[in-house]
Amino acid sequence: MADAKNGEFDPRLFTETISSHGHGGHIGLEYHDHGTGWVELKLPWREELVGDVETGILASGPIISMMDNATSLSVWTKLGTFRPQVTLDLRVDYMRAAKPRATVYGRGECYQVKRSIAFVRGIAHDGDPDDPVAHVVGTFINLDVSAS
Repeated sequence: MADAKNGEFDPRLFTETISSHGHGGHIGLEYHDHGTGWVELKLPWREELVGDVETGILASGPIISMMDNATSLSVWTKLGTFRPQVTLDLRVDYMRAAKPRATVYGRGECYQVKRSIAFVRGIAHDGDPDDPVAHVVGTFINLDVSAS
């Protein structure tokens, strides 16, 4: 998905498009913000995403999915273009549960791109980035290395 004005990858347009289809749309992922090499998505609280009905805390799966998407999008904003890639590794370290009924934000950052691998990191938080819900670190593998 390219921005009509400058031709660069537009994570807002991409997120809006995929949110009407597939997994991201099903769990309610929304675009929040971006810059070169980073993207923020948000996951509004919804009852069907709750992992513990006693507390109303979101399940970990939707948060992991949001972080996978945010870090993947960060690679494309760093490159300025879309390239086919898959998640090779995504380590998630949970610091604490998200606050009940809170929207969770996920910021993914791409800090290095090589010919076949992109390196990413990120945090998930529910309003205070200094008190994260989770940290992530991972890699994406380029599926079109002949084009690099």
